[in-house]
Amino acid sequence: MEILLSALLVFALRLLDVPLSTIRMLYMVRGERGTAAALAFFESLIWLFAITRVFAHISSPAQYVGWAAGFATGTALGMTIESWLAPGQVLIRVITRSDASGLVEALREAGFGVTEIGGEGREGPVSLIFVVSQRRQLKQLLKTIEKYNPRAFVTVEHTQRARGGYLQDLHWWPGVRK
Repeated sequence: MEILLSALLVFALRLLDVPLSTIRMLYMVRGERGTAAALAFFESLIWLFAITRVFAHISSPAQYVGWAAGFATGTALGMTIESWLAPGQVLIRVITRSDASGLVEALREAGFGVTEIGGEGREGPVSLIFVVSQRRQLKQLLKTIEKYNPRAFVTVEHTQRARGGYLQDLHWWPGVRK
């Protein structure tokens, strides 16, 4: 019974430290050293508790299963938490051959900063639309683009930093200043 409880504890500990690792990586990419370091401290502390339990019952396959299952489930949980947080900004590029005025107007009415320029594509004139937005608003943006111009060519790029111009609601994520 003790071995089974230990394997369950290992599973639970991995369910904590693996998502912490995912969140720590987010803060690292954003350059938030203090937060990343604090998360790294707790992540490694939890990991040490977990590995100690595995070594305490090294001959038990249940420990290995608890470790692997905790890692797999923790990875899925970390990805879920990351998608809920959806930190950072994205750059959306829209290239369209049709009139983009309705799309541009709808995006601006929705509160997005939009830059539109004319260009020349393979088959003639095109409109190029650029929007930098919070990543958590990406679905809304893509739905709006699809509604107004379903045949548009759209690319999405994650940005390291965005500064200047018009960016809505940047104060929601710690460490981001307007």
